[in-house]
Formats: sequence, C-alpha cells, structure tokens
Amino acid sequence: MTETTTLWRPTGPRELDLVRASGWRAWPPRLPDQPIFYPVLNEEYAVMIARDWNVPASGVGYVTRFHVDRAFAARYPIRQVGGRDILELWVPAEELDEFNRHIVGPIEVVHEFRPDGTGRPTAGP
Repeated sequence: MTETTTLWRPTGPRELDLVRASGWRAWPPRLPDQPIFYPVLNEEYAVMIARDWNVPASGVGYVTRFHVDRAFAARYPIRQVGGRDILELWVPAEELDEFNRHIVGPIEVVHEFRPDGTGRPTAGP
C-alpha cells in the first residue's frame, strides 16, 4: 500500500470545472502567469483562502482535499508563506502532469463558501 500525504487546494469554479472534467483525478495546466502549482498543507489555511479570496474573486470558493504518494511529494519544497501554519507545497508548472500521475484516489470537495456567508461541508466529488 502506498503511503500518502494529504493536501488541500482552495479553488474557484473555473478550476473546479476542469478538475471535474478530469474525472476528479487531475489538476489542470497552469496559465502562463502561474509558474507554480501550490497545494497547501493544512485545511484551515485552505479554508481561509477559499473563503477570503476565492469568494470575492469568483463568487464561490471551494476547498478540495487529495492524497499524493508521500515519497514522490517529498521532492517538492514546502514553503512557509506567512505564519507558522501557512505552508504550501511548490510544484513547478512544467511538472504538474507528473504530479497528477502520483495523486492517489479522487480529488474531493470538502467545503464550499458563498458571498452571503453560507457554505457547507461536502461529502466528496
């Protein structure tokens, strides 16, 4: 059995539509101005980004959870981008296809946030 690392990714509706189109198995290629794919290492940080950034930018924010082969994920640096618990895994955009091949199981939506303050935990894709 493969040991995995759990990661979270705050996202908006466009990116989530592309994840859905992949069968909940892959993250879409980065845009030209996005050289890094950065999932986060804790759910609380992902919730903050989805609620405070994605909702104002696109009307809804989602938190996804997924698992990656631990040995493979270890090749990428963990960056502390704020407080002690504000941690991201930095994956170069050109390596995202290979990263996607090391996702174990489906990408799941675990939270949804709306501008009126409503949101709901969800039970999967």
